Amino acid sequence: MAQPLINAAREELTEDAVFSGAWAYPLLGISYTVSHPSLYKSVGPVLTKALITSVGITGAMFFFTYLPQVAICAILTGPLAFIPAALMVLAESYFLVTLVSRSFFLNEAQDKIFDAVLLQQGNMQLVENGREVQSSSSGVKKLGKSLSKPLNRFTPEGIVRYIVSLPLNSIPIVGTGLFLLYNGKKLGPTFHGRYFQLKRFSTQQKAEFVEKRKAQYTAFGVTALVLNLIPIAGFAFSLTSTVGAALWAGKLEKSGDKVEERQAGRFTLPLDHHMRPHQP
Repeated sequence: MAQPLINAAREELTEDAVFSGAWAYPLLGISYTVSHPSLYKSVGPVLTKALITSVGITGAMFFFTYLPQVAICAILTGPLAFIPAALMVLAESYFLVTLVSRSFFLNEAQDKIFDAVLLQQGNMQLVENGREVQSSSSGVKKLGKSLSKPLNRFTPEGIVRYIVSLPLNSIPIVGTGLFLLYNGKKLGPTFHGRYFQLKRFSTQQKAEFVEKRKAQYTAFGVTALVLNLIPIAGFAFSLTSTVGAALWAGKLEKSGDKVEERQAGRFTLPLDHHMRPHQP
């Protein structure tokens, strides 16, 4: 399994993945969320549920499965077995937390926060394709009810792919890198699922859009996955990565869907002066 993944990694690790700046959007999502308290206040109840879920599942996984996995990893890595074993437990915990949270409360929250960022960025017409937009007495725009069902971002195919690739983490260093690339490639486009829905893309249009930016989506997905694997806080980073995805979508709208270009061997941070956030 490893060799095909290594070959695929070589194809994905292109200059476009690095210099496009797509990898930075999950990080920019964190700073944007912190600077816009209205965003995390709107999903506060979801964050509370997620924290309880994450603490419970991650704690239980380390208590019941960490030592057995250390014993298994010791066959390949010897005295360093505690490192890949911890990574595997974190990856398994993330999977279970995501499965539970998406089944009950995460998908709707992600759609709402994505729409909120797009609205703050001045994309009201786009947001209105999937949600009511209301005006307060002071003229401030705010989100109404969604006009479409929350997206299901966790497909059976994705579940199987994630489970099958988990053992890669038992291979020191290289294995974890392959695990991140393999799953990041598939994870990246899911963060723009709401964008595709609002754009009313057909299946073919979506596939063509993603193919044109596949290296960028892989870079975004890898960064988002690394953040998601952080114990306990990973779920909150799922929401901030959604914010980052919305910022990226807003930039694509402003640039007419043009692919970012490399300039003078350096890349410019995606959040430039043309894209300063509008205060709600």
